[in-house]
Amino acid sequence: MYKIVKVEENIRVPPDKLTEDLEKTIISEFEEMYCGKIDRDVGGVILAAFKVNRVGEGKIIAGDGAVYYNSELEILVYQPEINEVVEGVVSEVAEFGAFINFGPMDGLVHVSQITEDFMGFDSKNKVLVGKESRKVLKIGDKVRARIISVSLKPRFSDSKIGLTMRQPYLGKLEWLEEERKKLEEKKK
Repeated sequence: MYKIVKVEENIRVPPDKLTEDLEKTIISEFEEMYCGKIDRDVGGVILAAFKVNRVGEGKIIAGDGAVYYNSELEILVYQPEINEVVEGVVSEVAEFGAFINFGPMDGLVHVSQITEDFMGFDSKNKVLVGKESRKVLKIGDKVRARIISVSLKPRFSDSKIGLTMRQPYLGKLEWLEEERKKLEEKKK
């Protein structure tokens, strides 16, 4: 879930930027330090800072030509939540499942969570294929999935998001469209 959070932070403004617009500089310095990082205090990935609500009096530290401003900012954060439905693109396919890129993060759909059908890995073509349904999942496919587990760590590469596509209205978007058409034909 995307959310806007107010944070208070001491922002270092380097000497060469002291003549620039202070609020714009505070935003750019904050983004340079924190954007793309996972912060437990805000509960997710910091994506952007877009508003400065308050700038305190600047402080100078001996030996450092910069000025430190205690500032309150509004930032955009992505916090993945259990049961959240996300749409994304398959970015990698492996024997054990598929990695789905949705917004700022990637999640893993284990082979057992893709369909009710057994999915086998075709290593030559780097695709997952359903044993009975012959459904194919490959890189670049657009999918809808639900988050079933979240493990956020300070390092982005250590964080893990588990996904499922086994419930109704979840899966490869092409599969969902085929199912919708079949239901319409049954109604006629």
